[in-house]
Amino acid sequence: MAIVPSPYILHLSKDKKFARLLTDQETLVLSRRRDIHLYLCFSILGQQLSTKVAATIRKRFLNLYQAKPSPEQILNTSLETLRFIGLSGAKANYMHNVARFTIESGLDHKVLVKMNNEEIIEYLTRIKGVGRWTAEMLLMFTLGREDVFAVDDLGIQQAMIKVYKLNKSDKKKLREEMLRISARWSPYRTYACLHLWHHKDNSPNTG
Repeated sequence: MAIVPSPYILHLSKDKKFARLLTDQETLVLSRRRDIHLYLCFSILGQQLSTKVAATIRKRFLNLYQAKPSPEQILNTSLETLRFIGLSGAKANYMHNVARFTIESGLDHKVLVKMNNEEIIEYLTRIKGVGRWTAEMLLMFTLGREDVFAVDDLGIQQAMIKVYKLNKSDKKKLREEMLRISARWSPYRTYACLHLWHHKDNSPNTG
């Protein structure tokens, strides 16, 4: 019996240049997780770090607790302790901000799943230290949203410049061209991003 390709593979393969990129990559499946505050902290922790360094600090962070830490436990962890395990002062404060926001305003999975992507991004970026990119990573890697395009991600930019022979000298035009190309990938732009990251071997550190 013939194996039927995933719907997203069939859709992305309509783009001939992208189809060539897919030929040597496995079909991917999105994960959905409920500890939203924790994975948001992981995204902050991994910003601008290599995968290896991020994994080391994440392990040290989790070792501070006997189980997955609650928002209250994170907030009760001193900034000095968070800096001691390798976080910058800014990231330590941002993780406290996430914990405080979770306690005061809520990051309930049951509430967030009812919001659309832009509503979630607007909600999360109220937290100091959480920008659009971090919110997009949460949509992709924690909530499992299928149609997110991280246009400002360096790895995505580098991969698309290579695959589509884009001119990188004009940042504004590059962004416009990336958005134009990515529009044809909808409603599976998250999968497209994942394959572009794998193509560059440059996946973000999100936990």
